[in-house]
Amino acid sequence: MSFKVLQPGLLSLIQDLGRFGQHDIGLTTGGPLDSEAFLWANRILHNESNACAIELSFGGLQLLVQTDSYFCVTGAGLDISVNGVNKALWTSHKVVSGDEIKLGYSSHGCRSYIGIAGGFNINPSFGSSATVMREKVGGLNGAKLAANDILPCAKTAELARQALPESDWPLYGQQGSNKQESNAVLHLLPGYQHHLFDSTTRARFFNSQYTVTDRSDRMGMRLEGPAVPCPSEKMLSEGICLGAVQVPADGQPIVLLNDRQTIGGYPKIGAIISRDTAQLAQLRPGDTVHFEAVDLFQAHTINTLAQLKFNATPLLYLKD
Repeated sequence: MSFKVLQPGLLSLIQDLGRFGQHDIGLTTGGPLDSEAFLWANRILHNESNACAIELSFGGLQLLVQTDSYFCVTGAGLDISVNGVNKALWTSHKVVSGDEIKLGYSSHGCRSYIGIAGGFNINPSFGSSATVMREKVGGLNGAKLAANDILPCAKTAELARQALPESDWPLYGQQGSNKQESNAVLHLLPGYQHHLFDSTTRARFFNSQYTVTDRSDRMGMRLEGPAVPCPSEKMLSEGICLGAVQVPADGQPIVLLNDRQTIGGYPKIGAIISRDTAQLAQLRPGDTVHFEAVDLFQAHTINTLAQLKFNATPLLYLKD
């Protein structure tokens, strides 16, 4: 009982919520870059929040179903079909052995998530099945999915189908015929190294736009814009949190993401809140961001309200 990979797409990775408590041995967190879309896929399928799913960057995945099951695709906007018949995003769909699932390429947004009922049965490594290719842990031998890979799962013959109403779908950039680059607001909690940047530099940083570059990946989003110079050249390496905004010698900020290194010695002006890393992960090269300073109370409020909204948003029940 499994799904077989026919075409892996540009970058498809097995992910659960991530690998925690392993930084002391140099293993980073991994997990879904857009945790919101990942969690929606599992909720729509009645799964536990940590159930294994596939993260796709830009799409292109094709799967052969080898058991009866249900699947759901959330995240970036792309076309889905089963045996050539188009299917809706953010909706669970029944499939049977022999069906072929095909995902196109994203027209807006970047990361998509395909989950199945019960999740994929992938043996954990160091407490998690999340794939981190740099460390060669998690997933299938720590690697991205390849043609002919087999993804074990349980058979699910019956499941109440659900869908997230389209009015509640997250928006990733400008959609439609007049598409323009996205401009995201990233809420930043200043860190204890904030004072190392002078007042003029901080003002420039918070009043400038930065462009996402094509050198961004799961380790971090590299931005380009007005330089953020820091006079401190030598710093001791220290642990790095998700969303930390690191400033290397060239003054171009890097927002560190799930596959970041566990320690680093560049100065950090602060960290964007966890709620915003999901939004950032859906940006494409050429999209822009600007930063807005928040305090700890505001950060907690934004994250808490987002979680309350997730829990309270009703799903539609569907008939086969």
